[in-house]
Amino acid sequence: MMSGLEIIGLMGSAAAAGVINAVAGGGTLLTFPALLAFGVSPVTANATSTLALVLGTSGGVVGNRQHFAAVAPWLKRFLPVSLLGGLLGSVLLTHTSNATFGKLVPFLIFFATLLFLAQGVFRRFAGAHLEATACGPQLWAAILFQFLVSVYGGYFGAGIGILMLATLGFIGMHNIYEMNTLKTILGSLINLVAALWFIWAGLVDWPRAAVMTVGAVIGYFLGSHYSQRVPQARVRQGITAIGFIISGATFYKQFAR
Repeated sequence: MMSGLEIIGLMGSAAAAGVINAVAGGGTLLTFPALLAFGVSPVTANATSTLALVLGTSGGVVGNRQHFAAVAPWLKRFLPVSLLGGLLGSVLLTHTSNATFGKLVPFLIFFATLLFLAQGVFRRFAGAHLEATACGPQLWAAILFQFLVSVYGGYFGAGIGILMLATLGFIGMHNIYEMNTLKTILGSLINLVAALWFIWAGLVDWPRAAVMTVGAVIGYFLGSHYSQRVPQARVRQGITAIGFIISGATFYKQFAR
């Protein structure tokens, strides 16, 4: 039986995570610790957080619906590896410890944030701009990287949005709202595959998942809807700031013991 404080805490963390995921990604770093704080075991907390956020993604998808047509060609390229990677990562979680991936989280988020920050300079230097019909080394490298991101996403998932945004910038996407839309769709599918596996493995805490889903839906919708009223430069700055904040918090948690 959950107390009123726990219900408010879990719903609030899920709503904040929904806003962050709709804009940049990294919301798991709010929901996962919140569940741990209320006594949920790490593996169950990870599974429950994944299920709550994937159900809540519907708010973010609806909020970005006007960009579906523009990202459809890219979706066809990244969808297969995203599903396969998400499944593989979720299977790994049920057979290994969280410790190894937990230690990599701050480094992955910090590196991805630096990539996202430098993508404009890189594109001008390399002159790289792929059309949706193109195929080449950069595109295949991006697909491979997306597979690795998806494996990590199925295993734990914190920061996969920032990793995907960095990749999409390097392959030639330049509209931050379209990038966010593609990132949201792919991230939701990765989490969906993982959530289905976690349900099959019996790892989900259903009462807590239900409470967090309500908060996540609200957060995703508000984040995706209102972020589009801000100039693209401000959204980019916000994403970079979120990346460094999450990275700093995870470094502190990892080494300040």
